[in-house]
Amino acid sequence: MTAGDHPVQLVRDATFARLDAGAGISGTRGTTPDGLFLKDARHLSRWQLTVDGASPVALVPAEATTDDTAECVLTPQGTRDNPPAYTVFRRQTLTAGTLTERLRLVSNLPHPVTARIDLTVDADFADLFELRADDRHYSKPDAQYTTRTTPDGLHFDYHRADWRSRTTLTCRPAPDAVDTGQRAAQSSARTLTWHLPLDEHDESELQLTVRAQPHGLPYEPPAVPHPPRQAPTATDGLSRMCERGLADIDLLTIPVTGVDGDPVHVPAAGIPWFLTLFGRDSLLTSYFLLPYRPDTAAATLSALAATQGQRYDAFSGEQPGRIVHETRHGELAHFRQIPYGRYYGAVDATPLFLVLLHAHHETTGDSSLAVRLEDHARRAVDWMLTDGGLERHGYLVYTPDPGGLVNQNWKDSAGAICFTDGTQAKGPIAVSEAQGYAYDALQRTAELAHEVWQDEAYANRLRDTAVRLRSRFTTDFWMPEADFPALALDGDGHRVDALASDAGHLLWSGILDTEHARRVGRRLLAPDFFSGWAIRTLAAGQKPYHPLSYHRGSAWPHDNAVITLGLARYRLTDEVDTVTEGLVAAAAHHGYRLPEVIAGYGRSATTGPVPYPHSCSPQAWAAATPLALHTARQQVRNEHRAARP
Repeated sequence: MTAGDHPVQLVRDATFARLDAGAGISGTRGTTPDGLFLKDARHLSRWQLTVDGASPVALVPAEATTDDTAECVLTPQGTRDNPPAYTVFRRQTLTAGTLTERLRLVSNLPHPVTARIDLTVDADFADLFELRADDRHYSKPDAQYTTRTTPDGLHFDYHRADWRSRTTLTCRPAPDAVDTGQRAAQSSARTLTWHLPLDEHDESELQLTVRAQPHGLPYEPPAVPHPPRQAPTATDGLSRMCERGLADIDLLTIPVTGVDGDPVHVPAAGIPWFLTLFGRDSLLTSYFLLPYRPDTAAATLSALAATQGQRYDAFSGEQPGRIVHETRHGELAHFRQIPYGRYYGAVDATPLFLVLLHAHHETTGDSSLAVRLEDHARRAVDWMLTDGGLERHGYLVYTPDPGGLVNQNWKDSAGAICFTDGTQAKGPIAVSEAQGYAYDALQRTAELAHEVWQDEAYANRLRDTAVRLRSRFTTDFWMPEADFPALALDGDGHRVDALASDAGHLLWSGILDTEHARRVGRRLLAPDFFSGWAIRTLAAGQKPYHPLSYHRGSAWPHDNAVITLGLARYRLTDEVDTVTEGLVAAAAHHGYRLPEVIAGYGRSATTGPVPYPHSCSPQAWAAATPLALHTARQQVRNEHRAARP
């Protein structure tokens, strides 16, 4: 797509499509790749329509009328004195693994006319990692692309060793001719041609069905069921955000395998890059949804237990008991050209797994899941104590992975864990928020051991470990000169002194005492942190601050959601309301859908929030953020009512 294009995105049943202003696909890469995507691969890379030998004029550019349907109105070239002979009404609908297009041609003339329709089609089967803006190239020895003409369309096939993928096109009516691609011998693209007769003021219809068949999936992937939406009901901005957020969670829900081999449905992280199970993202999303959709948490915990680390694998970062960071199903992961098939490079997914397991029991009163996953929980605790670093280093730590992620907390971009001079910390790195998660996980798992597993000795051991962690944390992380916690400790024990939003997560976990927590909460609402829309990832005015950086000055809705839950924990009511109002105002500029991330520019600088150019939308934990904000607001209001005489 070019800069002037108006991209359209359709989503349904773990499948998504991205189209240009004319509802076409040209095979772009980088920030806005277009195509039909399923299971980390592009199954349609060209879908270019011409009418009467030229690109049509878009009278009404393509627009998504629903989440899974787009429409546009096109005509052949014409003039004032010689207007177009006919009009093309184009409608595309997405379902599980399938893109269906209906072209309805309506004659504008009082006499017969023949419309010529040409459609150029191709499928490059590119892995999503090949399409990223970093323009990396991966060797594909012996890869073979074949295109076969069928009586009613085309078959595109791709295979490499044991990997097989296919895209099929079925046309009604069948094309009159198919260009076999002789003019471009190296291309698998084909151009199909129809000559459609139209009587006076008559119409004709062409229906096209594209089916993606990824490696290892059935011919027709199953549809994803959507639970009834239970959200706050009102017409205010926050309630509208909640409604939009739950709709987006439905769009992002994908089928995966649970702990006992049972099928479960979980929120994938986001589109276009992360339509797959992510440990941290899915866990926090499920936590935000817990009061409204507890079954999502149960499904996520089951799926992550099923992928919990069993062995040591340096390539993927797998370790016994460790919770997975992300899973991938594409060709490059299959051949281990990237480590992300099951990649375990996250320091925080394991404690968050334990936090959610207890929170599910606490919220629902149902102990069956905690019983079912007891062994998985104990192995997760063992990982925190051993390979996670709690016993050896006193903290959860990670070592930068040169083949995967340099940083392995939620701010996982290179350079995100930095000193005030902008230099990246070197490992083993103990990021602040992960220590809070670990503290909370130990305390919560101790409660499960006491209440559900009936193991008092284990409960006491975990409580003692948590108390010691909390005691040393403030001593080691608190920066007296800044009156604020350090972002991290580096491998030499030095405080990584950039002022960052991670400190707000410490309120949510409860690792800080009340006095320190309330000081942090108020500090995060100072103008250098709070943009007016949201709390920035890094306070403005520091050398590494950049409002368009992924993690060094932008603002993330989910980050603000975690912080706001923490503000509510310490009864910082005004701060809860301020953050909530800012995010509601930001969402109002996006149809009440929060994007993954927004730029860090101040609210007074522009009429609306400045988009971050590489943001995913919809994105799961951003979609669930309004529910967390509602929970926080209800919590502080309930406490105020309870405190009244």
